[in-house]
Amino acid sequence: MLEDKGWEDPRSVNSPRRILSFSKNRKATVFFPDPDDRDSGFGVSGDQGPKTSEVYGFVGSITTVVATGLAILIFKKLVLFLVWAYLPEHWLHSLGIVYYPSRYWALAAPAYAMMTIALAVGFYIGLNFLATPPPTSFSMIYDEFTREPLRNVPSTDNDEQPIEPISDIRIDQINVLMFNPR
Repeated sequence: MLEDKGWEDPRSVNSPRRILSFSKNRKATVFFPDPDDRDSGFGVSGDQGPKTSEVYGFVGSITTVVATGLAILIFKKLVLFLVWAYLPEHWLHSLGIVYYPSRYWALAAPAYAMMTIALAVGFYIGLNFLATPPPTSFSMIYDEFTREPLRNVPSTDNDEQPIEPISDIRIDQINVLMFNPR
């Protein structure tokens, strides 16, 4: 409306970022609302894009629908597995189920799954032990992030002392505090 009359809105600014467009005549503008020009107490989210709470709500609702569908699918497969594993063969034949895997897999599949999980956890713990330096290594005491305490803390004229900057406690001080009998 303002562009038709040749006026420029004082609250719109040419943006340094151009919007990808096939039209060369369009300019990207940023609109800064004036707090005094409110028609009502409610903000319109269409002017400034979606609010983060709206985005989180949408993503959360889609995630809930997908997770519920997956949970139902897993539950159905679990029920079918238990029916196959525990019903006698003549009951399965009476239900019309004549083609099914060997009963060996009723015990083997859960056993393989549990051993795979146990080996993965053991492998993860072993990798952490390999990546950790030994307790006698100096890298356990000093590294590139170690901060020595400052020696010359400026004193003030008052009785108050400034708070010392953050620093690491030396290992000999820790040993004295922990292992020195009092």
